[in-house]
This record gives sequence, structure tokens and C-alpha cells, in this order.
Amino acid sequence: MKNLLLGLHSDGELRLGMACPFIEPELAWRQPGAHVRNVSDMTVLRWSKSVSVPLDVASSGHEAMHCVALNLKCTTVDFDCSSKPLVRGRLAAGIAHVSSPCSSARARFSESCDVLHLYIPQGVLLECYEDLFGRPHGGEIVIESDQLLRDPTIDQLGRAMSVSQTSDLTLGRVFTDSVSLAIASLLVSQRYAPPRRRPRKAGQLPKWRMTRVMEYVDAHIGEPIGLADMAESAGLTRMHFAALFREASGLRPHEYLLRRRIERAQSLLIGSQFNLLDVAISCGFSSQAHFTTVFKRYVGETPHAWRMSRFEAGLQSRIGS
Repeated sequence: MKNLLLGLHSDGELRLGMACPFIEPELAWRQPGAHVRNVSDMTVLRWSKSVSVPLDVASSGHEAMHCVALNLKCTTVDFDCSSKPLVRGRLAAGIAHVSSPCSSARARFSESCDVLHLYIPQGVLLECYEDLFGRPHGGEIVIESDQLLRDPTIDQLGRAMSVSQTSDLTLGRVFTDSVSLAIASLLVSQRYAPPRRRPRKAGQLPKWRMTRVMEYVDAHIGEPIGLADMAESAGLTRMHFAALFREASGLRPHEYLLRRRIERAQSLLIGSQFNLLDVAISCGFSSQAHFTTVFKRYVGETPHAWRMSRFEAGLQSRIGS
């Protein structure tokens, strides 16, 4: 799963720093509240606190979403979920826990803490199930752990989001969607996979579906684009689309999106009188500074230097002719 959605280096390590958005700080522990803009989408928040005196927190749980807690640093905590004591004392980094909707929880943090909370709606879990097993699930999916999880894949995926959150902000939605979807799919697979199951072939992405994705990206290049948006334009679920797209194009969705934004920027730099800020905004970058950083990393020159070199080359060509 992580190979399809994120990609690994040849040495097996996750490729970090690939375009993750600003992960919003969670205002109230395990209470996404106003952070949830669309109840059908996954939401990732970060609960990070410096603690000098014991901090008591409690939550009744979101009414419709599972909560996956990914502990990013060692801390000391007393943690109960659904009235069951799960932690008394030290909690290591890399430990995860899943709770179902409306699961009450409370904690007392005695040391500073840093936790990612991934909120997964029912629709995403059902989508993952159908993609994994080739059939709809009858009824709701409920995943709740009465113990802590130590899963190296979930740990790596969580660290990928936390480490990468300050780079390539415009591509953050696609990257975070991909990571979150990989975690959701892994949890569904662990919950429902039979002891022996033949892997399902990914198949191929028909040319007409790929064309629709390309047209959608080009038409919305200046807007925030998520993995769900690209998958919907192809008429596929997010997980199925992510695997098929990479197989067909050789690129992960967020890599393709970045390439198209850079290509559009190059076209505007040489074919329009737009200033650099206008080019940046037109191509979906959050600021001129961010645009300059990304452009230089991929092209080797700043946008201004690249534009001037193309202008001088064109001028010399006209003089020579």
C-alpha cells in the first residue's frame, strides 16, 4: 500500500519532504469541530503541547468519525478510552491507537506531547473495503482497539506527514490524502482480511480516464486540488485511482500535479506579461516565495532568472536572423 501511494527509496525508506500541507493545530483534544470542512473527507490535526504541570483533557469522541492517534514523541500519560485504562506512565513514540465514533476518552499528560489525530469518516472506510475485497461491505465498519498498536508501517506514514508538513503547501492536500488513505486502508485490511487472500491486480487506467484527469488538472491548476478531486474526475475511488495513475503515468498524483503547475508557470513566464506573484497565484502556489523555492528546486533556476535567460536567448535569435 505505501509503495503505491507514497513510494520508497531504493533503500526502503519513505521519501519525505514531498509536498505536505500545513497540518492545523488541534484546538481541543480529540475534538475536530470546526476543523472538519467536509464530513466525507479525512481530517488530520496535530495536538502538541508543552507541559510543565499535569494537563487533564477529555473528549466524548466525534459522532461520525474514527480517530487514529499517532504518537510522535515519548511522553508520560495516563490514558483511558471507553472507560478502559490503556496507558499508565511512559508512552513511546510510534505507538498508535484507534477509537470508533462516540468513544469517550480522557488523559492526563505529565510531560510535553506531540500527537497526530487522523479522523476517518465511514465513507472512506467503506471505500477502502470495496477496493481491497472487490465487494461492498454489508453495514457499517467499526474499528476499535482495546490495546495500543505498534505497527511500523503506520509509524512511518505518520512520521511522513509530520516531517513533511512545511514543504510544498499547494500539493499538501494530495500528499496528506494519500498518506491518510494508506493508513485507513491498512486498518481495514488488518480488521477484515481473511487468513489467506489472493492479491487483487490493480489493472490499467483507460486512456479516456487519464485524459479526463489531465483536463481536470489543467482546468483547475490555480485552485487547491485533492486526491479525491482527481479520482472523481476519473470516476474512480481514491485508493484505486492512486494505484492505477502511477501505473499508467509513472508518477504519483502529487508529483504529476506539481509538474503541471511548473509547466504552466513556465508557459506564463515566457508568454505573458504577468509578474511573478501573478504567475504564482495563477498556478496554485501559496505565495511568490513558495513558488520561487519550488521552481528553483525543479528547474535549477529562480523564475526570474529562467525568464530572463529565455528572453535573452530569444533576443539573440532574432538578432542573428
